[in-house]
Amino acid sequence: MNFTSGIAGVDIEEWRPDRLAADVRARDVDSLGEILHAAVHGGAGVSFVVPFLLEEARAFWTDRVEPVIREGSKRVLVARDAGRIVGTVQLDLPWPPNQPHRADVGKMLVHPGSRRRGIGRALMLALEDLARADGRTLLTLDTVSDSDAEALYRSLGYVTIGVVPRFALKSLVRELEPATFMYKELAPATA
Repeated sequence: MNFTSGIAGVDIEEWRPDRLAADVRARDVDSLGEILHAAVHGGAGVSFVVPFLLEEARAFWTDRVEPVIREGSKRVLVARDAGRIVGTVQLDLPWPPNQPHRADVGKMLVHPGSRRRGIGRALMLALEDLARADGRTLLTLDTVSDSDAEALYRSLGYVTIGVVPRFALKSLVRELEPATFMYKELAPATA
C-alpha cells in the first residue's frame, strides 16, 4: 500500500519485508536500524537506553518487528527518500475481540538528517489512512511529555488523556521521565 507524502522525492509505503528481495530487505533493515540507533543516541524515549549498539537496533527489526508483521498484528509504514528509508511508524493492532476498532501508534521515528521536512507529519497522516482502511476509528499512543513528538501529535488533533510521572528511563541518562498518553478518534473510511 502506497501513500502520498506531499514532500518532493519522499514516498510512503507499507513495509512488507516478507515480500522483498533479500538484498532490499537487508538494506531496509540497515536503514531502519540506523534510524532507531540514531534516535536512541539522540535522546528519544523509544524503549531503549544507551549503551545501545547498531546490531541491537537491527535485531529489533528482524527479531521483534518482522515476526509480528508476518502474524498480522502489526503494520509498519516507511518513508523513502530517493529509495532509502528515512522514517517509520508502526500500527499495533490489539488482539482482544472487544477492540476491533482500536489500534496503537508506536515507534514514530525520523532519521535526524531528515527531520524538520514534514516527514513525521506525513507518516502520521498515512498511518491514519491505513488505520481507517483497516476499520480502526480510535488510535492511542504515548510519548515523552513536552517533546517535539507530543507537539506534533497535538497539532494533528490527538487529545491528551493524562501524564504518568516517572514512566520510563531516559535513553541517555539513568533518570525517569514522564509520558503523555493521547488518543484520536478517526472518521470511518468512506467507500
